[in-house]
Amino acid sequence: MKRSPNLRPHAAGTAITALSALLLGACAVGPDYRNPPPVDTGSGWTQPTEDARASVVLATWWRSLNDPILDRLVDVALAGNPDLRQAQARIREARALRDRAAGDYAPVVDASGSVTRRRQSENGPLPINSIPGLERDQTIYDAGFDASWEIDLFGRTRRAVESAEASMQAAQADAQAMRISVTAEVARSYLTLRGAQRELAAREASVQTLQQTLDLVRKRLDAGDAAQADVDTAQARLAAADADVPGIRARLRAAVLGLGVLLGAPPERELALVDTSAAEITLTPIPVGERADILRRRPDVRAAERSLAARTADIGVATAELFPKLSIGAGGGFESLDAGSLFNSASQNFSIMPLISWRVFDGGRVRAEIHASEARQEQAALAYEKAVLAALGDAERALSDYQLGLDAVQRQRVSWEAARSSYAHAQTRYKAGDISLTDLLTEERVLRDAEDAYVRTHTDTAINLVSLFKALGGGWDAPASAPDARAGEQQPSTQHLSAQRNGHTGL
Repeated sequence: MKRSPNLRPHAAGTAITALSALLLGACAVGPDYRNPPPVDTGSGWTQPTEDARASVVLATWWRSLNDPILDRLVDVALAGNPDLRQAQARIREARALRDRAAGDYAPVVDASGSVTRRRQSENGPLPINSIPGLERDQTIYDAGFDASWEIDLFGRTRRAVESAEASMQAAQADAQAMRISVTAEVARSYLTLRGAQRELAAREASVQTLQQTLDLVRKRLDAGDAAQADVDTAQARLAAADADVPGIRARLRAAVLGLGVLLGAPPERELALVDTSAAEITLTPIPVGERADILRRRPDVRAAERSLAARTADIGVATAELFPKLSIGAGGGFESLDAGSLFNSASQNFSIMPLISWRVFDGGRVRAEIHASEARQEQAALAYEKAVLAALGDAERALSDYQLGLDAVQRQRVSWEAARSSYAHAQTRYKAGDISLTDLLTEERVLRDAEDAYVRTHTDTAINLVSLFKALGGGWDAPASAPDARAGEQQPSTQHLSAQRNGHTGL
């Protein structure tokens, strides 16, 4: 540690004052990020939408289904899902990286202290014997500090902090996207479980009806009132219906085992749900709002926009390497041959050393890195555009699937109700002796098939409802500052950003 005893502390204060004035006039090179490039979101939904009378809180949309078991499952998943915990860890990592980047604003100070015992040579360059009072054996006490500080003249640190801040916000948006996905997967698995339960009940009832039909046809064959072909036909129908039962049971078990994993627990955690029942959820149109509004609620769009902001700031970090760097090195402390006088004013020493460095020639490395940063920014801009269009596509498909699903459910309900009415008339006629038991069992089989079709259609539409809530960005509270990519707003395009880089340094 080199120190100059001739430089007084007030000289350091003068130097720091001058450098502070210089710092106030500093600038940040590279493009200033303001808004993402505009993306045409169209004029609205491609098909008419119906507004529901009751509004839905998208942040907790699953509660609108009025199923306490589903509410419990979602709460447990949000608290224990491994993917969500990983996402939170990534946020903490990104926050720490941002704090590390912000630490470059402050000087680095190292403190030290030492006690050195040394013996000097009498035959060395220093004539120890001829200097009065200078002893050959000495103990040196030393305490001091060294400090270094790089002035952010051209905004390299500022841009690095901007990049790290945007990256942290992107990680937060990714965590929110994961929250939406986990919530949707829990609801999808649960609704699949309930639908499989109802489908299994309908199919087992149908199998029972077909078995009764087969038994009756066999009795008629023995009595000479039926042919063997009638028995074979009844047997084939029974076998076809019965063959579907294991597949339904497999879907039921897979759904409940998947729930356990989503909750961050062993797969068998929720196996008891197989033996429970729940009321069928009511499917109605939901308010979807304006199509462009989903861009403020979709965290994947926000994550893409924040990544674009980070890549824009990285251009400034790379550009700052073209300009000089100003650093200040300072050191001070106390040095004495006597421990008792170590902290006396006469033992004090101090030094300060401003340093300017400039990469005059580096074989084009800096400019190559700038071009690479610009290319990464262009990729991020295109990724943002893709995220916007994908979000719109997801919402359109999900809305279409759900609306058509509602229509299909209504049609299947009409068919089921007609089958129930027909079966009720058949029962009356059978009791009156107008039709045979075979005719009655045929009507019951039609009823069971209609019920089975309704259950499957209702389950599929309920899952479409989950997909719609997910596509709308339901499952988290969208920030007021989320990006808006609607067309016609004054936002810089990718080409404008390129021109901004090439023609303006931000000085």
